[in-house]
Amino acid sequence: MILFFSLLQSVIIVSEKARFTAVSIDLNHFKSVNDSLGQDAGDKVLIGITERWKTLSADESAAVQNYLTRINGDEFLLIICGYDTEKELRDTIDRFADALSEPLTVEGCDLYISASFGYAEYPTDADSADSLISHADAAMNEIKKANSSDHILRYSSDILRNEHILEIENKIRAAIENDTVYFNLQPQYNMEHKLRGFEALARMKDSDGSFISPGEFIPIAEKVGLIDKVDSMVFRKAADCFSRIIKKSGLDLTLSINASVRHLLKNGFIEEIQELISKSGISASQLEIEITESILIDSAEKALQCINRLRDIGVKFAIDDFGTGYSSLSYLSKIPADLLKIDKSFIDRINSNESSKQYVAAMISMGHIMGLDVISEGVEEQEQLEALRSIGCDLIQGFIWGRPLSADDAEKLVDSITAQT
Repeated sequence: MILFFSLLQSVIIVSEKARFTAVSIDLNHFKSVNDSLGQDAGDKVLIGITERWKTLSADESAAVQNYLTRINGDEFLLIICGYDTEKELRDTIDRFADALSEPLTVEGCDLYISASFGYAEYPTDADSADSLISHADAAMNEIKKANSSDHILRYSSDILRNEHILEIENKIRAAIENDTVYFNLQPQYNMEHKLRGFEALARMKDSDGSFISPGEFIPIAEKVGLIDKVDSMVFRKAADCFSRIIKKSGLDLTLSINASVRHLLKNGFIEEIQELISKSGISASQLEIEITESILIDSAEKALQCINRLRDIGVKFAIDDFGTGYSSLSYLSKIPADLLKIDKSFIDRINSNESSKQYVAAMISMGHIMGLDVISEGVEEQEQLEALRSIGCDLIQGFIWGRPLSADDAEKLVDSITAQT
């Protein structure tokens, strides 16, 4: 393989950007041959296939040149050069696939072997030997997973994206199974810098301890239907921590938790929140559930029934990411909320010009007209704080007064406040 990799790098140098293709080949269900007939039979199959493919590679009458190597086990790598069109390239790969159409007779058994072929072209799909092989492997793995009648696939950027989604999905599943999803608590303050409470934020680490951005794993958890399990784990752990904090401090604080649309609309959500309150010992009035306006687009009647039943026992609701979705009075007026959260993207621009500031002022005014308190998230600079204070914002959340904290650090923050009173 090292010699073949050197050859590949040489082809890149000599080609001067002339195109050629790497094809990653993996035999389908080869393990079953070894398991049923033994390793000796498996070796004979590999020898038989290799001889067929070497015959194709040695055909000097063909205009298209190809070089074949066995990487390990049942994996091969093929380099194809000298083709003029995509059809010529595909026809060459087809010939290697068709070479497997006749059965191999091993130890008196006729074996029908197929293979998965993934290919990537230099320099169109990759600009180095490493990335070329990696992309060809990605295409091969994708077509192998698809279990399609067509065993040949060219690399595209979507394949790596799909592989990445699957990788993160597997990490989420492992974190759920091992109960390692955790949380941070970000402080929320009124404009006089008095602590109002905390927002619980989902966090996750890789198996090696490296941090996985919530901006990456949360959308994937939503996409693959795992967000409700992530939510529930954060709810439980954050509520237990918050309960200890308020019992120790005696302060009247609020714990804000994020509920996805999928989670809130799930049967049993109301019972889950009731159980959360009962087991943690926090009062319903100290719990706030953040939702987005899109919840009324997905299922308005069911969402409102759920919200109203929880409000009946004292739970508060906040409308999250205000301004980024539909943001119309017709939707907002239907949600019996207590708090309106202005998205960070508007706060980032609040001092860029007067119209940006007035736009935020209009959102604050809209919230107040509906009887809601308004909190601005993502406040990081003193100038932003002063601008929000001047236009009547009620609460803020952001790095200027508090980054997301671990459970221990959140408890220390509250301890420092109670020590001053």
